[in-house]
Order: sequence, then structure tokens, then C-alpha cells
Amino acid sequence: MTNRLRCNGEWVEITDVSPTLTVLEWLRQTGRTGTKEGCAEGDCGACTIAVLESNTEGQGEWRSSCACIMLLPQVFGKTIVTVEGLAEKDMLHPAQSAMVDHLGSQCGYCTPGFVMSLFEATYREDLKSPWQFDDQICGNLCRCTGYRPIRDALHEVAGTRPDDQFKQVSQTYVDDNPEITYSNDGQTYHRPTTWDALWAALKTPDARIVSGSTDLGLHVTQKHIYYPHLVDLGGLAPLKRLVETDEMFSIGAGVSLSDLETWSHSRLPALSKMLRYFASRQIKNRATIGGNLCNASPIGDLPPVLIAMDAVAVIQSASGVRRVPFAGHDEVTPGFWLDYRQTVLAPGEILSAIEIPRPDKDVYCSSYKVSKRRELDISAVSACFAIRIDESGRVEQIRAAYGGMAATPARAYAVENELLGHPLTDERLNAGTRTLSTTFTPMDDHRGSAWYRRTVAENLLRGFVSEFVNQVPVQLSDRPSGTVMSGGAK
Repeated sequence: MTNRLRCNGEWVEITDVSPTLTVLEWLRQTGRTGTKEGCAEGDCGACTIAVLESNTEGQGEWRSSCACIMLLPQVFGKTIVTVEGLAEKDMLHPAQSAMVDHLGSQCGYCTPGFVMSLFEATYREDLKSPWQFDDQICGNLCRCTGYRPIRDALHEVAGTRPDDQFKQVSQTYVDDNPEITYSNDGQTYHRPTTWDALWAALKTPDARIVSGSTDLGLHVTQKHIYYPHLVDLGGLAPLKRLVETDEMFSIGAGVSLSDLETWSHSRLPALSKMLRYFASRQIKNRATIGGNLCNASPIGDLPPVLIAMDAVAVIQSASGVRRVPFAGHDEVTPGFWLDYRQTVLAPGEILSAIEIPRPDKDVYCSSYKVSKRRELDISAVSACFAIRIDESGRVEQIRAAYGGMAATPARAYAVENELLGHPLTDERLNAGTRTLSTTFTPMDDHRGSAWYRRTVAENLLRGFVSEFVNQVPVQLSDRPSGTVMSGGAK
């Protein structure tokens, strides 16, 4: 039986529920009400649970996740834990005890979610820097405690990895995503595990691809969109591979953003540091790079980084494989994004991987995000730049890419043309920034006016040049509180 899951140590068979029922709704409908609903859109963290998943090395890890936007069939065959399943007999789990000892709860509504985020932290081995502790709980909101006692509890348990049932389960974990076809009341969810099964499923009329569901889940909970046929890419192992060669990096479209953040830290620091402020830990544990790119949002944070890095989209179908540069070949030829929320993907095609050429050692690359909040916010403007100077001090190569400035993420060719072949003088830089007013026509919305976006875009370019000239990239551990984030690599 594939339509079952293991919840708090017990296997539960699922029948007669909608394939778009969320994990949170199922938990509460079946009496597991310790998990709370706050926002139903993955913002507040009250619904946080833990899912046993495999990392990029195939090892089992507990991952905190928002149950409110996770579809129930996505955890079929998997193991999940909620706050009710942590204590063993009369003994609280260390994450629970730490919250009690440090007085980390007042009204209590957010407490189960915080406990589950601390639960994940208990079994992590990589929590070392202050920003990582911030990142661990930035997806949990509390209006009572002021966070200090919760932070103290987090520091007490992080990385302690007690030799308990949860550690033992993760150590014996075998990555198993069985092929699933589950139907109820006119809706079908299919999780193929082979290419042939995928192509067959995509032939179904109205087939809609789902990956992490951090975006599609919102369509279900907020817009109440009816999906008759969902095809989940989570069972395709090739989509989760990270491959390195002497010439390039290949990133499977199904790699989670939290895994990508860790993996890219020493390889592609500008990508890793953009991911630092991409979203909460719970969202990054579920969201995939392919889902983010195919979402085709004009304010997506990853597209400018990939454009600046000259990345290529690997597109696969039953007919074969084709490659499309994310930025296009030139100013006229379209790239991966054609228009607002529109990509080059044809029916029956998927984005299977992203190929990034290994950066030359003398190329300086830096990424930036500007948003109203530092944590867990959508950007008003994002950008990434890459530059190389020749021996005479002239710009030999430059790429400038922006998000939030047009209907699609875009490369600022006019800026590049103004700087290419010239020394980085103030006069030349001024000429480059002036082209932004004619290159882009950003919109006015609640995140920023068109004037604001143009001004920010100009200042990001100036900041990048200053950062490059002074060779002082902003480091996460040194970064003050604020809304402008950057990451450099040389």
C-alpha cells in the first residue's frame, strides 16, 4: 500500500481524502491538533513539522517544513513527526525541555512550531555561525516572548544530537520515494519514479507539475484552485543530483534550496549568499531550484544570479534534451523567460538541470537583494554582477542582471556595453547607471515605486563596483542589520 505515511512512529493508511488536502488539514482533522494554523501560507511557522528526507549524500536528515502548504500525498511513504510525537513516555524531548527551562513560551500558540524548528536544529551538525542560528528560526513568528528566550533554547540544543530514537531512525533511513498514483473524487496525484512514467503522466490533459509545492500550495490554500491532475517530480532521483566536472557544475532541478545553499557555499558563494535571505528554513527545505525558476516570477532572487553566471537550462522531454541559456544568446534572442510568468517550456517538457560554467578565478561575482524586511520577504529589487578586468585596467568581461525591474528577470546589456572595454572611472560608471532609466520600466507597487526601483538598481551597480575595487565582499558574519544583502566571490 503506497497511500500511507508514518506519523509519530505509526503507519497510517490514507483513504477518501482529496489529493490537494494539506498535511496540516489532515493532522487537525485526525485529532493531531498540536500543530497549529496561523497563516496557511508558510509565513508564520506555527504549522511546522519535521519530515525525514535524504540530503545530497543520501543520508537521512530531519527537515522542518510548513505543513500548511504541503500536500498530503507528498509525504506518502515518508516519515513525519509532529510535536505530539517528541516526548518518550514521561520524558520531554530536549527541544521541549529547553523551551520550558528558558521560559520560551507565553500564549503558546507559536510554541509547537518553534519546538519543531528546535527539533531539527538538535540533529544538525552544521550550526556554527550566528547567522545560521538566526536562519534556523527566522520562519517562526512570536508576538509574546521577544525571541531572546527562544534563541537561548536554540543555542542549548543545537547540534547536540542525542542518541535517541530520532537519531537512530535517521541513521537507518533509506531514501524511498515509491511510485504513487492516488485518486479521489475526480482528482489524481501521481509521483513517477522513471522517465517513461513521467512522460506518460504529462500526456494527461490538465496535468500540472508540482515539486516542493511552496508556490502551488498557496494556490490551493489561498486561491482555492482545483487541480484535477498533479504530477509530482519528487520521485525522480536524477533531478536531485549535484554533479561537478572540470568545466561546470550541474544542479538537478529537484535539489532543495537548503541543500543548494550548503553545497554552493564554497563553490558558488554568490549563489549561496543569495539563498541565505531567500526564504525561511522551512520553505528552503521544501522548495527546489527548478520550481523557483519555472515559477517565472519577475522578482525571483535566483534568476539574476544564474544570468550573471552564464547558466544554461537543460530541458528534457520524451523527444530528448535541449539547452537554453537563461539570458538568451544576445539582446534580441529570448532566454528561458519569455514574458511575465512564461517560460520556453513546451507541453511535455520539464526543466531537468541547471548547468553553470566554473567561474574563472579572476572573475569577481556578487549578488544583492533589497527588501523591506531582512528575513522572509520578497525582494523589491535583486541583482547579480560578474566582472573581469584585463591587465591594462579595462573591463574585459561584465554581466549585469536584475530582478524586479521588468516583466522578466533580465540582463542589462546597455550597462554592460557602456562599461565594456573601458576603465572603471566615475564618469564611465555614471554613464552606465544612466542607461538603467531607459533599459527598464519598473512598475509601481506596494514594494516600491518605479523611481525607488531605478534608484536602487543604480546604487546596487555602484555598490558592486565599489566592492570590487576595494575587494572587500560583505561577509554574513559581518553584516549589520538592514535590507541590502550581498555576497561576493573571487
